Amino acid sequence: MSQATDTTVREDGVIESVSGPVVQARDLDAKMNDVVYVGEEGLMGEVIEIEGNITTIQVYEETSGVAPGEPVEGTGAPLSVDLGPGMLDSIYDGVQRPLDVLEEKMGSAFLDRGVDAPGIDLERTWEFTPEVGAGDEVGRGDVVGSVPETASIDHKVMVPPGALEEGETAEVVEVESGNFAVDETVAELDNGAEVTMRQEWPVREARPTVDKQTPTEPLTSGQRILDGLFPLAKGGTAAIPGPFGSGKTVTQQSLAKFADADIVVYIGCGERGNEMTEVIDDFPELPDPQTGNPLMDRTCLIANTSNMPVAARESCVYTGITIAEFYRDMGYDVALMADSTSRWAEAMREISSRLEEMPGEEGYPAYLAARLSEFYERAGYFQNINGREGSISVVGAVSPPGGDFSEPVTQNTLRIVKTFWALDNDLAERRHFPAINW
Repeated sequence: MSQATDTTVREDGVIESVSGPVVQARDLDAKMNDVVYVGEEGLMGEVIEIEGNITTIQVYEETSGVAPGEPVEGTGAPLSVDLGPGMLDSIYDGVQRPLDVLEEKMGSAFLDRGVDAPGIDLERTWEFTPEVGAGDEVGRGDVVGSVPETASIDHKVMVPPGALEEGETAEVVEVESGNFAVDETVAELDNGAEVTMRQEWPVREARPTVDKQTPTEPLTSGQRILDGLFPLAKGGTAAIPGPFGSGKTVTQQSLAKFADADIVVYIGCGERGNEMTEVIDDFPELPDPQTGNPLMDRTCLIANTSNMPVAARESCVYTGITIAEFYRDMGYDVALMADSTSRWAEAMREISSRLEEMPGEEGYPAYLAARLSEFYERAGYFQNINGREGSISVVGAVSPPGGDFSEPVTQNTLRIVKTFWALDNDLAERRHFPAINW
């Protein structure tokens, strides 16, 4: 949901109070999880609580200087991401704003508040090759053509799930080949629906599938201790808990580099900026072991480092998993790295405490286990609505304070995931890497 492409913004309410990233507004006509723009600078936020005439908003940018009485504008739409060609070889923040575009727009690496840009380039043209013809019948999610997104990946252009009802088909009236921008129509159906390369999808809603199947094929990592002793299936889930300096990030980066996945979505959630810098420096230089092309050709990076607003950290994992689901719908095997889910849980704890919710164990919100389950359950090996099969394998790092595996995030993650790569500080101190306790 980019303000740069939104046309339905309306002024609805005014700010009542401000507490860090949590803002309360009165007289705001909004629904739960709607995107709103807060204050004179139009800071992006999301509705997280409605009580009577008071609406509570978590703001995805720094709120210093925002004062009561400033306007709040509603959009009437939930937090969504732009889906289409151009997401690979890109780096986004937690709400899918392209950081390289924002840097160019501002002329500085230090971004002003309220600056925005669409998640994919709306002006760039792509060479579209149809895979259906006039008179063919198509249903929800069916592929109508493809564009070469990178040297490694062909981007499948699909009928949006909302264009047809479940089980309904439509006839292709017109389809053209050639160069098109993402918002231009490439195919027209007899029910009046127009298919473009660009889709929008709410990040907190899983994309539809037909069936979630039992994973049977291993995700080969290239590391013998993982593949031999603790294998992960394509469509499986894994956790890497370990104390500081034991090698969680390095293990995830190794998986992102050498695992036999078609697509990699790498989420830096609240971690140090130098770790993301290492990924940005290495991936364009390293060859993909499957194709020989640069690793960035199959990679999408989402960077919400420790110095970025805490509320956007809460949304970045949903942004990443939604992008992964889009490529899964094309029939690709996707590997998603979340580093680290502990920082995500800490963001939820901060927002929850500002809302004065009843705390659970160690101050985490009572719904911590439900949120972790909701995230990991979007992984799996699926039969998609277009008949293709694809998978999402999720590997989440966990950073327990002091290496204490009995803390809530580690314990609740252990209940959900199927593979547990526990890192041992003693092995790490002896330079035994990966420091997985075998």
